[in-house]
Amino acid sequence: MRKYLNGHSVPLSMAVFLATDNYDYDEETISVTKLIKPLRQIILGSRVPQTMSLSDISGLVKSRMGNAIHDAIERAWVDHKDASMTALGYPKRLVERIVVNPDPDTVTEDQIPVYLEQRSYREVMGYTISGKFDFVAESRVEDFKSTSTMAWTSDNKEEDYRLQGSMYRWLNPKIITDDMMAINFLFTDFQAFRAKTDPTYPPHATPQKLIPLMSLDETDAYVRNKLTMFERYKDAEEADLPLCSDKDLWRKETVWKYYKNPEKTQRATKDFKTDKQAAYARLAADKGVGLVREIPGEVIACKYCDGFPICSQKDDLIASGELKL
Repeated sequence: MRKYLNGHSVPLSMAVFLATDNYDYDEETISVTKLIKPLRQIILGSRVPQTMSLSDISGLVKSRMGNAIHDAIERAWVDHKDASMTALGYPKRLVERIVVNPDPDTVTEDQIPVYLEQRSYREVMGYTISGKFDFVAESRVEDFKSTSTMAWTSDNKEEDYRLQGSMYRWLNPKIITDDMMAINFLFTDFQAFRAKTDPTYPPHATPQKLIPLMSLDETDAYVRNKLTMFERYKDAEEADLPLCSDKDLWRKETVWKYYKNPEKTQRATKDFKTDKQAAYARLAADKGVGLVREIPGEVIACKYCDGFPICSQKDDLIASGELKL
C-alpha cells in the first residue's frame, strides 16, 4: 500500500480524501501516460526508493480534484444519462438509442455507443502497453482536462495530448476511428472579464479543442522507438541516461536583460524576450556603455518528475539557477 506524508497537518476530514487513490494502476504494464514522458523520467522514476518518493497530501489537491471530476462525469453518464439528456431537450428516441459501454461486437445499427473509462491492452516487443481513455462517442476519443487557463493560452501540452490520443486509438482501433481527438477543458481559474477583452483567452470555462491524431502507422513507430530506447537504457547508469530536452523540461523563454548602467544590475532597464539582436542593438544605440545578460528560461517540469530525488540534471539546473524550488 502506498504511504503519504501530512507535513502541513491537513485536517483528517480532508486528509482521507487526499490520501484516497482509486485509479486502477497496473504495475505489470507500461501505461500510455508513462510512455509519453521523457525517457530519463521513465527510467529514474522506477529507481527512486519508496522512502524518498513519499508524497505530501497537500500537493495532491489538483490530482484528486481531477479524479473526482472524472468520476462524476462517469457516474453522470452511467446513472443519469436519460434524465440529463431529457433535461437538455434531446428527444426520447435519441436518448434511447445511446448505449453506454456496450460490447463493440454486439452494437446494432440503430444504437449509438458511448464508452467511458475503458482500459485496454496491447502486446508489442515483449511489453504490454495499457491505457484508459476518458470518453469515446461517434468513434472520436475525448479527454477531460481540469486545469488552469495556461493550458489553453500556452499550447505547451498539445503534443502530449496528440500522443496520448493517438495511442488510445492505437489500442482501440475498433471503436476509435476518427482522425481527430477532442480535449474538453474545465478551467479552475477562469475569469469571465478576461474572455471579453483577450482574444487568446478561452471563451468560457468549458471549451473544447480539436487536435489531429497521428496515423496508426506513425503511432506504432513511436511506441516501438520509445520501447527500443527504453530497452537500451533501462539498466544504464544515471549519468549515462539521455538528458531531458528544453521541451521536456517545460523551459520558459530565454530573456536578454539590458542594463543601461552596468554598475546597477538590481533591475534591468529593459527585458528582451527571444530577441537577442534587439538587446544588443539597444546596447549599441547607447554607445556600448551598458550591459546585456542572457537569462536562460526557467525550467518547470522537474518539480513534477518522479525521478527528481536521484536526478543529477536537476541538481545542475538548481545550481545554475534555472530551476527554482
